This record gives sequence, structure tokens and C-alpha cells, in this order.
Amino acid sequence: MSKQVTNHIMMIRPVAFYMNEQTAVNNYYQKNEEGVSADDIQKEALGQFDQFVEKLRAEGVDVTVFDDTAEPATPDSIFPNNWISFHQDGVIRLYPMYAENRRLERRDDIIEGLKQNFKVEDIVSFTHWEEKGAYLEGTGSLLLDRQNKIAYAAISERTMPQVLEDFCDEAEYDLISFHALQTVDGKRLPIYHTNVMMCLGEEFAVVCLESIDDLDERENLIESLEETDKEIIEITESQKEQFAGNMLQVIGKDDQRLVVMSSAAYNSLTDDQKSQLSKHGKLVHSDIHTIEKLGGGSARCMMAEIFNPKK
Repeated sequence: MSKQVTNHIMMIRPVAFYMNEQTAVNNYYQKNEEGVSADDIQKEALGQFDQFVEKLRAEGVDVTVFDDTAEPATPDSIFPNNWISFHQDGVIRLYPMYAENRRLERRDDIIEGLKQNFKVEDIVSFTHWEEKGAYLEGTGSLLLDRQNKIAYAAISERTMPQVLEDFCDEAEYDLISFHALQTVDGKRLPIYHTNVMMCLGEEFAVVCLESIDDLDERENLIESLEETDKEIIEITESQKEQFAGNMLQVIGKDDQRLVVMSSAAYNSLTDDQKSQLSKHGKLVHSDIHTIEKLGGGSARCMMAEIFNPKK
């Protein structure tokens, strides 16, 4: 049976982090930092990144870090889970990206570097969909229940039904899709990535049910989670705004489970939610406020889980 969590994480260390205008068109979490120099933004982001990696390693997580390249400019490279996913059968999958400058994040040298320590049996690419203007941004778009072979996905400009179907046919997953929305200037608009409003662990799911306005879709999601014995930990829309949906369960030292999130997410949780989550692992959080503000992504987006077997 497939594992749902891993001890191995890949992360990309930023060299020139800044707000990506190409992604801001439909990522309403991105906010510009007025009056702060590019050097200061990069320095802040780098400090927050390094501290996050240090915390993970202190908990016994095996973190493989690759440095970003200065050229070409890839301001969002700090979020590698959108272009690549790793699987227990040794397969790597590559994904079509909405923003043109994010497509430059896909790097053969990273895959070659990983091959030194991990088995890679095959590389499956869905990137040809970019030519048709269709996108599926990795485990940002897809929440994979690897144990039950179910893919959960919130439909958006970055998570399109035709690519979802292609993924599910190829990877042999069942699909549960729905529409998750947020209020922007009084309008209900699609949330850009599923992993902003939902997190899936071995025996739990954190989910912002309020964001699913269609009650049939909401009920369908709840049913699937209950049928697969996931404890549903509900978060509010305002907690989602603090990236409380953007968590990841990983394995630390001595096989201990960890539930990893940003400090903003952690601070938004109630005591009851913290105690519910604590049943599923030690809560680990790190301050990544600059990355969240300008990148519009959080802790989970920064971690690409490696499930490929070790050599």
C-alpha cells in the first residue's frame, strides 16, 4: 500500500525572490511590499527559508536543498511542489504551469541531482498541455490521497478538468473535484490552488468547507473523506487567509509524525483545532511572512515530498 507521508523533502533556496506579477493576476494572496528594496526582500526571504529548513532538520526531516539559479529569473522557484511530484513506484511527474516564467523552474539538473540518492524509474510529463492553454500545478492543484488513490482538486485557471482527467487516467486515481471560492472585492472567485484551502494527512483532512459554495460538491467531499476514515478538521475562511489550509504532515526522527505550517497559520488556529491536529503529529511552525505576502504561498508550497525509494 502506498504511503501518505514521507521523511524526504525537496526545497529550493531562493536567489532573487520577489513578487511575481504573472501569478498575481489570479493569486489574490499576493501583496506587494511598498518601499522595500529588492535586496532587502531577498535577504528577508532567504533568512526565513534557511530558518524553516533548520527547524525541519532539527526535527529529523531529511531535507534536500537545491539553490535556485540567478538566470533565468524565477521568482516563485521557492514553491517547487507545483512543477514536480514524486511517487513510491519511482515515477516523477512534471506539470503544466499557468505563468510562463514559472515554466522555467523545471530543471533537469535537479532531477539528475535527485537520481544520485533516489530511484527514478520513469518521468511522465503533462507539460504539453501548456500549448493548449490548460494547466495543472502539481500538488498545489492535486491533493493526493496516495493510500486510497483519490485525487482531490478545486477547479481554477490553474487546475483544469481536462488535465485532471489526463492525470487520473495515467496515474490511476479516482477524482473528486469541486469549486472552492474566496471573496475578492465583493465577488466569489476561484481559489488558485487546492492546497490553500485543504491539507490531507494519513488520518485527517484540514479543509475550509465554507469556501465550497455548492452544497452538493461540499457533501460529496465530506462523504469521500469520511469513507476513507479521515478526521475532518474544519477551518474558517479567515483562517484560510492566514494559510491554515497550507499544511503538510511529514515524518521526523524515530518515525514521529509532524504537522508543518507557517507561524501565521499556527497563530490563526483555535486551541481546539491545535489539540485536534496534535493527535496527528507534533505541530511545527516557522515564520515565513515575507514569502507568504509576496509569494502568496506558504509552508506546504515550499515542500515537495519525495516518495521515490532511496537508493
